[in-house]
Amino acid sequence: MGHRLLSTITGRRTAWLVALLPLLLAGLMIGAVGEGERDPGPADALPAGLDSTQGVELIAQLPEDPGSSVLVLWTAEAPADLEAAREDLESAAGSLGAVPTGGDGSALALAEDGTAAIAVVPVTTPTATEAQAVVEELRTELGASVPGGVEVAVTGPAAVQADLAAVFEGADVRLLAVTALVVAVLLVITYRSPVLWVVPLAVVGVADRLGAVVATRLLEATGQAWDESTVGILSVLVFGAGTNYALLLISRYRDELRRQEDRREAMALALRRTVEPVVASATTVVIGLLCLLLALTPTTRGLGLACAAGVVVAAAFVLVVLPAALVLPGRWIFWPRVPRLGEPSTADAPSLWGRIGRRVEARPGLLVVVSGLVLLVLAAGLTQLRTGLDTEDQFLETPEAITAATRLGESFPAGLSDPTTVVSRASADDVTSALEPVAGLASLSPGEEEAGITTVDVVLDAEPGSDAARDAIGGMRAALGDLPDTHVTGSEAEAVDEAAGAQRDRLVIFPLILLLVLGALVLLLRALVAPVLLVLAVVATYAAALGVSWWVFTGVFGFSAVDSSMPLLAFLFLVALGVDYSIFLVTRAREEARATDTRRGMLRALSATGGVITSAGILLAAVFAVLGVLPLVVLAQLGTVICLGVLLDTLLVRTVVVPALAQLLGERFWWPGRVRPLPEHAG
Repeated sequence: MGHRLLSTITGRRTAWLVALLPLLLAGLMIGAVGEGERDPGPADALPAGLDSTQGVELIAQLPEDPGSSVLVLWTAEAPADLEAAREDLESAAGSLGAVPTGGDGSALALAEDGTAAIAVVPVTTPTATEAQAVVEELRTELGASVPGGVEVAVTGPAAVQADLAAVFEGADVRLLAVTALVVAVLLVITYRSPVLWVVPLAVVGVADRLGAVVATRLLEATGQAWDESTVGILSVLVFGAGTNYALLLISRYRDELRRQEDRREAMALALRRTVEPVVASATTVVIGLLCLLLALTPTTRGLGLACAAGVVVAAAFVLVVLPAALVLPGRWIFWPRVPRLGEPSTADAPSLWGRIGRRVEARPGLLVVVSGLVLLVLAAGLTQLRTGLDTEDQFLETPEAITAATRLGESFPAGLSDPTTVVSRASADDVTSALEPVAGLASLSPGEEEAGITTVDVVLDAEPGSDAARDAIGGMRAALGDLPDTHVTGSEAEAVDEAAGAQRDRLVIFPLILLLVLGALVLLLRALVAPVLLVLAVVATYAAALGVSWWVFTGVFGFSAVDSSMPLLAFLFLVALGVDYSIFLVTRAREEARATDTRRGMLRALSATGGVITSAGILLAAVFAVLGVLPLVVLAQLGTVICLGVLLDTLLVRTVVVPALAQLLGERFWWPGRVRPLPEHAG
């Protein structure tokens, strides 16, 4: 993008067109085209090729949908209360169409302790919305007729599906509103202007909505899967990255207004000096996100592609629409802190960042060692990290289906609320014969054979998520290994496979992200030492953020583990976004070094970018913390790790570690390349 094109974007005659035309086209696309739609598949959230996923895919080949089930649980503190109501409960179970489960062939099964009874009700719920409607109706009907002294609750696979759907009701709107509010407040604080914040917020807000449309339509066209959280995470990323790019552009524009009388010329110069770091940053993030296309889980692949599209839209709007929108009003947009011609630039004006730079210059070696020790101590929490959330631990606010399942496990075999299913092309007799010697199985219930496919429901004795449950799954798979096309599926088996899939993804994608990000930095900086140091620094930040987050999770929130998929997503976002701030700093340092040298250039870059990068980091951290608005533990954990990691990167790594390393290395920081001085400073 040449200087002439940049001047055209901000020119007197074209600024209105450049500012308004993309916004109008985006509005038309958002309104007329809308977001893509897709019916979710049963294996969307399962790692491809693993045993439980193959089982789900085999079940999908049945000529009729086998449907799902809910378990109605009646409980009483005194066994006498439940016994007195037994006849009414049997009548209610029969009216619901419950299948026979009692020892005498009745639809009601009474626990041995006499304090609980259950009925299993088959339901056909192809979608989460239909499951939600069925379960809500069932709960209303049961609540109106429960006998005195008895409590009733609904659990089982369909009820869990319904409660999960309820979690996301209105979640995207709520998340978008909170994100926009947080960004608005932080922009007002950053600019101390009652007007200026509106422009970047409006531009990034339109980019976010357009990004959601483009991303979901792209997913739809390419056949990629996505779920309820995809658009929410996309919005957080677009707002975070978009406002970061906007802060950088506006900071350079403000500086140029102190040197240039013509605001259009000032913006053209600011844009020319902003394009490289923003394009480099966006490219790095997009490359990292596209690495998720190698993940085993379809929704994870969809998330990577969707977020990559969103970042491209955000960067395009900031580099094309925002400059024209800022030029149109004139200097007064910065009121009351209007930049005046002849004022000192940010790099030359006295500031906190200049004082920090002088401290770094005085003792760079000591600061590198101390900072490294701080990161090492914070990363110590990794030694205790445990992955794999149990079903009941996946919600910040535990829904009825989960609490009822926990209560059911106190009176019945723990796996009764969500049986494990064996699906096979062998006969039911062969399957049950193979499973009989396996320890930890409470009961086997063969289903009917259809289209040569047999299903057997297996109730485990062990608590869900326990080592004993995992051992039982392993024992079943070992026992069934000789039967043709036989798979163990269900929540417990899926949890085992999700952990295995997540481990495989980390082994494949972690190093690939690092290599690609390193390659992008080498091409950008035309150096090797600086990119290697920047990548090592951001990896250390990730380790420290995950380590200290573990202490927060266990000590503050009471989480017993982290979700299996969270470390990969946190690594991706922290590496890709964390490198952003180093790119902003180091590209400015290289620019300043051309007029001085690397050491002084880095200190001037720290003074010039300190305020804007710190503001951007705090804003990005706050935006990702907003993921806690969604009541899923995995998103709260992801938001916490990224929030802490971005703060560490912004306030420690970018402020102290990178400048200190530049002071220690001097011109070797750019090896094997070198910074060429400007003509007036050469020779």
